[in-house]
Amino acid sequence: MAKLRLIVNFIIRKFNLIKSKAMKQLLAKIQAQIEEFNKDAEAQLVKGNKAAGTRARKAALNIGKLMKEFRKASVAAAKAPAKKK
Repeated sequence: MAKLRLIVNFIIRKFNLIKSKAMKQLLAKIQAQIEEFNKDAEAQLVKGNKAAGTRARKAALNIGKLMKEFRKASVAAAKAPAKKK
């Protein structure tokens, strides 16, 4: 879980230079889903909360979808011509 958080923080720092509002919103969604996953996964492991396990699995699926969306946006941004100052 900590490794995933480090990856997201790296991505946020790397793309902090990008002024794309859509990319920043996508990164915020990813970070929110990871926080939700961490909370629910911990509740399942520590307290044995089965409903939290279901929520954690759902959040994991959402994270996967958001990561695919991020990859598409990232590739598109890399292919876009650089803006001249």
